[in-house]
Amino acid sequence: MSNIIHVILTGGVGSRLWPLSRKSNPKQYLKLFKEGSLFAMTVMRNQTLCDQVTVVGNCDNHQLSQEVMDAQDIAYTDIIEATPRNTAAAIAFAAFAANPDDILIVTPSDHVIVGEEAYSQAMQAGIAKAQQGYIVTFGIKPVRPETGYGYIEFQEDQVLSFREKPNQDTAEDFIERGNFLWNSGMFCFRADTLLQELQQFEPQVYATALATWKSQKDGYLDESLSKKIPSISIDYAVMERSKKIRVVATEFAWSDLGSFESLYDYLVQTGHPVDENGNMVLGSDLYTAFVGLKNTIVVSTPDAMLFVQKEKSQDVKKVYNTLEKHQSKLID
Repeated sequence: MSNIIHVILTGGVGSRLWPLSRKSNPKQYLKLFKEGSLFAMTVMRNQTLCDQVTVVGNCDNHQLSQEVMDAQDIAYTDIIEATPRNTAAAIAFAAFAANPDDILIVTPSDHVIVGEEAYSQAMQAGIAKAQQGYIVTFGIKPVRPETGYGYIEFQEDQVLSFREKPNQDTAEDFIERGNFLWNSGMFCFRADTLLQELQQFEPQVYATALATWKSQKDGYLDESLSKKIPSISIDYAVMERSKKIRVVATEFAWSDLGSFESLYDYLVQTGHPVDENGNMVLGSDLYTAFVGLKNTIVVSTPDAMLFVQKEKSQDVKKVYNTLEKHQSKLID
């Protein structure tokens, strides 16, 4: 009897949510929401769908996952990467840890999803296709011409193409054409199906990841072996090349909260205060007045402050990259 395993990927840093999100406390663990952290919400969302949980994290912050899982008294398999090698390797480790006929539902740990019933229906549809030997990706019906997401061109459950993050004109064209979905980064497949396709298309990733997995000790992966694994996403390694890909077009509301703009929109919906000009304060209880400003977000932490116009929030990553280039402790 095969198991349904929820695989949670926790390796992201959330650099576009700096200074709230840091390497030691990425956005998926920030307690910004009434329901708790995004990681905790991800765990709870899939509990009734899955028999087991596997968390793929990294050595810098895996203890944050452990704290949540222990608090909820949930047994899980912990896979701890010594160094990030992108999603193809991370997902391969979870597949190696499973039985060949187990069904894996792979999700990021930092997304917001609204619509429990629609989510469950989408996952059940994905499980059914995975049991038939397909690798399933879940597409989100777009609600605006978003330039920060990748897209899936589809017809029924067939994937016609995967598209990179578009410019504004191309995104508007995708919306008008009506057969494009946002790429959610969520997948469902049998463990052996995914590994067979990975071995076919990226044999070096497969072989080096397998060697690294075989040497693991209590879930900890060896750093020297890990560094030999080519860093490549599951999208490039398998999804864009396999003939076994199918898509489920979902009905639930979704956001990756990848920027302060998307975080702002979500917090406004949940009652976070803004002034009459749409200005918002995060991380501070100090009285803050805005004069001559609209849609501005002030983010306060003990060691840094950020002032950003909501529509320019994608550019926060440039600040993070500059700090990283100078090896600043402000990103740790």
